Amino acid sequence: MPTYASGLSGQVGAVAASSYGESSTVVNHFYEFLSENFQFVPNWLDGQGLKSGQAYNRATRTVVSQSDVNGDLTMEHTSGEATTAVADSMGFWWKYALGSAFTTPTVVLGTAFRQIHTPGSKAGQYLTVQVGRPQISGVTVQPMTYVGCKCTDFEFSCNDNQLAQLKLTFDGRTELTTTPTLAAASYPTPNGLFSFANATAMTIGGTASTASGLTSIAGGSALGSLVNGVVITGSTPMKVDRYGLGNAGLKGEPIENAIPSITGTLNTEFYSMTELYSVFKGFGTTPLQLDFTKFDSAGNDANGVAAGPNPYKLSFVFPAARFKTAAVNINGPDVIPQSIGFQAYDDGTNPVMQVVLVSKEQTI
Repeated sequence: MPTYASGLSGQVGAVAASSYGESSTVVNHFYEFLSENFQFVPNWLDGQGLKSGQAYNRATRTVVSQSDVNGDLTMEHTSGEATTAVADSMGFWWKYALGSAFTTPTVVLGTAFRQIHTPGSKAGQYLTVQVGRPQISGVTVQPMTYVGCKCTDFEFSCNDNQLAQLKLTFDGRTELTTTPTLAAASYPTPNGLFSFANATAMTIGGTASTASGLTSIAGGSALGSLVNGVVITGSTPMKVDRYGLGNAGLKGEPIENAIPSITGTLNTEFYSMTELYSVFKGFGTTPLQLDFTKFDSAGNDANGVAAGPNPYKLSFVFPAARFKTAAVNINGPDVIPQSIGFQAYDDGTNPVMQVVLVSKEQTI
């Protein structure tokens, strides 16, 4: 494989770390990505003491007192069609995006495996993320490794005529540029993607229940409104400035310190007063479900059966969604758009949100 002195040879890899800030575990999940902006941020302190005749800050009286790492990673959402799908497992990212306690996919049938991710505590969940950035001089890919990475925010989005995307926001401890060395990236084949055309079902209403760890909605109604875009976001506030004596300017593991939230937006048309707007005006909650399903390029499901009963799947379930905005405004002669802003709530029985994946991923 050739090496390019540009983003064409860029790579991103990640691995679960055994402790906060450790770097010995080699990254083993590699992802085709759209963009990343991880950065090392030192905090500079300039001495402020006055000296007769001295106007400018002096180099000898400037120090770095602490440092920080933060950044985003944006990827297209894969469907896990390869037998080695763990190499680019999206279940890996959903685990850390939600604080999921899920560990091992279960067999649905044959080579079809299911993952169930629900929100939980992110304490003890940390990653090592390595970005390979190609430099022009010598056409060399330089490894920049970010340790102690915790996912604070996520955004899933899919709009009409687009591929589904997942954006993750991280807070990290520090950046390493000498060791570890650049890991050899390995990508599975085939590497399928979910698109807006795979959004096969969206329902509202019904009754949510959970059995054997799986939440389902009975009696939901398919939306009549033509939804042309969906965004789902999650945010977990953390104390990210836990600096202390003896840590040489490095912080301790961030701790969740405020109420997390899961919100979303549905972009649609003003199809029916009763379907969405009346739900908004009712001030209550309603179950929502959005499913993406697909077959591989040969028309087979995750068990290799032609048009079989176990398609590759990405499913979102919100047992208690509250519509908090429902703007309907006329801006001209065209069909009137409607934007529904919702928030997921705890109904006291079911998880706030559930993400289900069906793929060939046997481990995450």
